[in-house]
Amino acid sequence: MESLKEKTAKGLFWGALNNGVTQLLGMLFGILLGRLLTPEDYSMMTMIAVFSQIAAILQSSGFTAALVNLKNPTHEDYNSVFWFNIFAGLFLYTVLFFCAPLIAAYYRYPELLWFCRYAFLGFLFANIGTAQGAWLQKNLRVKEQAKASIAAVVVSSCVGVTMAWMGFAYWALATQSIVYILTVALLRWHYSAWRPSMHIDFTPVKRMFPFSVKILGAGIVDAININVLNILLGRYFTKHDTGCYNQAYQWQSKCNYVVQGMVNSVAQPVLAQLNDDSGRQLNAMRKLVRFTAFISFPLLFGLSLVSREFIVLLITEKWLFSATLLRFLCISGAFYPIVWVFNNMIISKGRSSLNLLSTTLFGLCQIIIMIIVHRYGIFTMVISYVTLNIIWVFVLWFMVNRLTGYRLLSFLKDILPFLLSAAAVMTVTWFATESIANLWLLLLARFVMAAVVYYGVMRIARVKMLDECQQFLLAKLKKTQA
Repeated sequence: MESLKEKTAKGLFWGALNNGVTQLLGMLFGILLGRLLTPEDYSMMTMIAVFSQIAAILQSSGFTAALVNLKNPTHEDYNSVFWFNIFAGLFLYTVLFFCAPLIAAYYRYPELLWFCRYAFLGFLFANIGTAQGAWLQKNLRVKEQAKASIAAVVVSSCVGVTMAWMGFAYWALATQSIVYILTVALLRWHYSAWRPSMHIDFTPVKRMFPFSVKILGAGIVDAININVLNILLGRYFTKHDTGCYNQAYQWQSKCNYVVQGMVNSVAQPVLAQLNDDSGRQLNAMRKLVRFTAFISFPLLFGLSLVSREFIVLLITEKWLFSATLLRFLCISGAFYPIVWVFNNMIISKGRSSLNLLSTTLFGLCQIIIMIIVHRYGIFTMVISYVTLNIIWVFVLWFMVNRLTGYRLLSFLKDILPFLLSAAAVMTVTWFATESIANLWLLLLARFVMAAVVYYGVMRIARVKMLDECQQFLLAKLKKTQA
């Protein structure tokens, strides 16, 4: 039997492979779509992006967290969740179908009416594989989840690019989203050993509901929080500005999700299993925080460093406005995976109400601030958004501290070495390469120099996290060769 440490290491490896490959594929197809489509096309999807994200949240709804938190979930538990989510998806799609005219009226774009009704089909498909996804996560089948995600990205992206090339414009983006959701759901069925039965009993759902509804609510509120700028930009600014912001946010998210995804694949199952040993649980969380900081800060700060040449070279100068926005968004994006580590700790403690409270308070603060500052332009809105996100990391730390005794000094010791090292490396790289005029050479020089210098700093400082990662990868490589 594998130890929990070995399962966690494997989970992080497959989570890293999944999200690394997924985001790399997303980047390649994103380049093609960015060249084929316009900011105005992206703005159509941006205006209703919150609904697509809610569909994705429903696919891994609050009942997933509830099932994972159960020590020994039964067939009846999974079956109850499966059928409840099927009926919930049908109900939500019906409601949104009839709300589409209101959404079109809010943005003042009549063409949104049928576009919304088409894009919202994701709600019908999102819940087909929820119970199967919970089974895979509960059993730490991260490898199977990785295969499902990668295959779904390839299939949906090929469909989206083909439609964009054929001139379907923003309809290509909606179809890509729908195909991704459906493919993930079907592949979860393929990889999961659990199957539903026709005996429908919602008693287990009622038992899990007080916990899971708060997780689901927090996820939906978080999706709204992420899209507050999209919602306001679509209302008060042009389609071009809205599309450029969305492009910047998407590129930041691709790097962000590499880290966030690998940590999320193991965080809650591992922390939940250690609930009876608070000391080990705290140490496991601190290690996840250090691992997250070790990867996240150089990755996102590095993207901020090369944002201009990256955007111009890959998706052309028509997206140049996105490059400046991307530079700022990457700063808060570097902190966001730490937020998810804290959220998973709060949930593993059974405090879903606290998770919902913190997410709701953040959303209210963000909405109030954005409404106040939107008259000063997009840059002011983005800077305010970035600042609030960083502040909220410490709000969440305070909540985790009350639950676990995670002191501020310990938290700073876990993240500051990586934050300051990454910031220093990117600053030195910026000034050392500033005189290079050729954009391709500049991009390559900054990428290579930043990576080499950051690795060198970690080696000189004898960072234990680097040694552990290298040892695991070497062991994995030897095992593969054998």
